[in-house]
Parts: sequence; C-alpha cells; structure tokens
Amino acid sequence: MSSKIVLGWRELAVLPSLGIAGIRAKIDTGARSSALHVDAHWRYVEAGEPWVGFRLSPGAVGAGEVEAAAPVFDEREVTDSGGHRTRRVFIRTVLSLAGAEREIEINLSDRRGMRFPMLLGRTAVAQVFTIDPARSFLHGRARRRVPRS
Repeated sequence: MSSKIVLGWRELAVLPSLGIAGIRAKIDTGARSSALHVDAHWRYVEAGEPWVGFRLSPGAVGAGEVEAAAPVFDEREVTDSGGHRTRRVFIRTVLSLAGAEREIEINLSDRRGMRFPMLLGRTAVAQVFTIDPARSFLHGRARRRVPRS
C-alpha cells in the first residue's frame, strides 16, 4: 500500500510564501518543471543578489491581484508543449497541497491563454504524490466567482 498522497489531474494549490491562498493548478507529469502565470515581472538587485518581482491574479474569489518577490534561483531555457524554447526565470517557494508542504522550483511565464494559471510538473509532485488522472479537486475546490449585480 502506497503512502503517497493521491492528487487529481487538477487541484487547488497554495503558495504561502508568495501570499497566494489558492490557485487552480493542472498536474502535468509530462512537464518536468512547474510554471506560474504572471501578468508582469521585473528584475532588481537586493543585497547584491538578483531578485524578481511579479504581479498576478490567482483567480480565486476575493483574491484580487497579488504582488510578490523572490530571489532568482536560476534562469534557463524551457521548451513548451508546442516545441518553442524561451528563457525563463525560476524561483523556489513553498507549495502547500493536500496537507503536505515542500519547496519547489517554479518558472514565471505568460500562461494567459491557458485554463490553469499554474502548472505543476513532475519534479514538484515526485516522491510525495501520485496522480489519478480520472479525478480532480480531491483536496478542495476553488469557489466560483459570483457576478456582482
């Protein structure tokens, strides 16, 4: 019997260090790295080290816009599902999901046309989680936006 936590193909992820209380994430074991949609990002130097600031709209009800910053962990080429290569900034942050917390690498990208603002790749889920592709939102669901009258 496995001691790994079962996830569905989509889940609600929390990135507490970035102030993101809930963001819809697609679990993609075909992708090596994880990606987070940002509306804008900028680089700067703090205490002699490279940092990146960024702004995003996680999409959760009442979440509004989030602005965060993190040290630049790496910068490398990433090939998307269409075969296009782009250079992306990577950060390390805590992922809280299904009662487990772990530090993961995330690249900052433009996922504007995608249904999920976050993609969790296989390195983020390895050794802790197992995926059931027939199920979704096993550990909580994002509340739907209620239109204002």
